[in-house]
Amino acid sequence: MISGEMTTETEAGTNGNAVRSGALAAEVVHDLNRLVSLEMELAKQELKELAITNGIAVACFAVAGILAGIAMLVALPVIVVVAVPWHWQAAVVWAVAYALIAAGLAIYGRIRLRVSMPQKTITSLKETKEWALQRMRSAGR
Repeated sequence: MISGEMTTETEAGTNGNAVRSGALAAEVVHDLNRLVSLEMELAKQELKELAITNGIAVACFAVAGILAGIAMLVALPVIVVVAVPWHWQAAVVWAVAYALIAAGLAIYGRIRLRVSMPQKTITSLKETKEWALQRMRSAGR
């Protein structure tokens, strides 16, 4: 009888350990899932902060370039007008040069401008549609 009681206690202990082990494993998996999701959120937050910081830096570079360009566009004609004895003719030459450069850039920009649908995406969507239709047809047979 004593051995029967021990066997029952041992079986109950084994089952109890199995239940506790299963619960512990489930808790570990849950904690790992939470840890991974928190790490993903941290990475997203860091990337967002980095993108904002880099965006501000790029904007500063762009404004600096624009201001340098404006300075050159103002300084060069002033220097030429001061250095050349026929002032107003030099000013007219610079104005015409700026107009020609602007027209050339506008024409180049118009040629390069493309307003169309994204062809690779459309092709991919058509392929996906065909694949889905084939799957539906073969499933229906």
